[in-house]
Amino acid sequence: MHSSSTLTTNNRIEIADVLRGFAVMGITLIHFIEGFSLNSFPEETSNFLIFTDRVIWDSVFFAFSGKAYCIFALLFGFSFFIQDNSQKEKGKDFRGRFAWRLVLLFFIACINSTLFPGEILVLYALVGYIMIAVCRLSSRTIAVIAVILLLQPIEWGQIVYALINPEYTANAEFDAPFWEIVNTVQKEGSFLEMCKTAIWTGNVANMGWMLLHGRVTQTAALFMIGMLIGRSNIFPYSEKNIKFWIKVFIIAVIAFFPIYGLIAILPDFIDREALLVPSTLILKSLSNIAFTGILFAGVILVYYLTKAGRVLHQLAPYGRMSLTNYLSQSLIGGFLFYNWGLGLYQYTGITACFLMGIGMFLIQFFFCRWWLRSHRQGPLERLWKKATWIKTGKE
Repeated sequence: MHSSSTLTTNNRIEIADVLRGFAVMGITLIHFIEGFSLNSFPEETSNFLIFTDRVIWDSVFFAFSGKAYCIFALLFGFSFFIQDNSQKEKGKDFRGRFAWRLVLLFFIACINSTLFPGEILVLYALVGYIMIAVCRLSSRTIAVIAVILLLQPIEWGQIVYALINPEYTANAEFDAPFWEIVNTVQKEGSFLEMCKTAIWTGNVANMGWMLLHGRVTQTAALFMIGMLIGRSNIFPYSEKNIKFWIKVFIIAVIAFFPIYGLIAILPDFIDREALLVPSTLILKSLSNIAFTGILFAGVILVYYLTKAGRVLHQLAPYGRMSLTNYLSQSLIGGFLFYNWGLGLYQYTGITACFLMGIGMFLIQFFFCRWWLRSHRQGPLERLWKKATWIKTGKE
């Protein structure tokens, strides 16, 4: 593929759409095999299904868990840069408009969280303001802040405090009681009961989980790195950019395996939970970042350098409609699995859930291709854009 293939007619950077499509596909598969945060499955009687359940669960989680969302976060930061830069070139300041855009996203996310309490857009809407705070700083300063946040400073603080105070014990599962309430309503409640429980208890459970798993600081860091990717102009095809992504790929591979291996042996050397929990989280977070680097750079290199790039290119329409796809799979997933809908959690094992996830992806994939033949954006993307620019009526 050559440089002109990176841009579509309306100047979109196509590789960003491909990566976004790849990330949403991964998120969809994770959500389906988890039964949309229910994690409750009927007992399998077939040895073959017990085997496939285990293989699918381990493989999908290894490939996408904590990584697909990282790619999505990087591209959220990248999108902010594109919009901010576009307005700057017109002599306008996008920051106020983006703050309003995040308010809109928060409302969209709250509606989505009543359908599916494990969603990530509430976090994006809250953490997104960090980009307004840092976007006029130098690239070096942003990079330093991002690295500090990626290293999980809260967990390092816990480790230091636990070393100073031998009595300290970490509450590693304060989100669990809230999830129990949510899971009960998912299994037994009506649609209205689900909405009422999810809008408060569901979000408390979800944000508690995010905090406990280092997602808040990590997301902020990834937003900033996404902005830096935009500033550096390293997405379009060029010899220099290809060399850069090869370097990222090699470094990520070298970093991933020792960090990932260290996670497994850590309990042999640290027996105190107050030290083990934050240490494990730091390593898991870093191994996820390294694997994200492998996926991110890998997709870019395959897209530009191999014939398989044509296959990846097919993901671009799906990525362009990521908000529509993300929200519609919450509604459909809730209907399929929860009690207010078909209640399939009682009958479908992991293998069946995975196949349903692939089915969901294919339906959305073909819908996106059909929709974008006659529209420039997905329905919800269009709505969000119109509402973003509501006062001026134009960009």
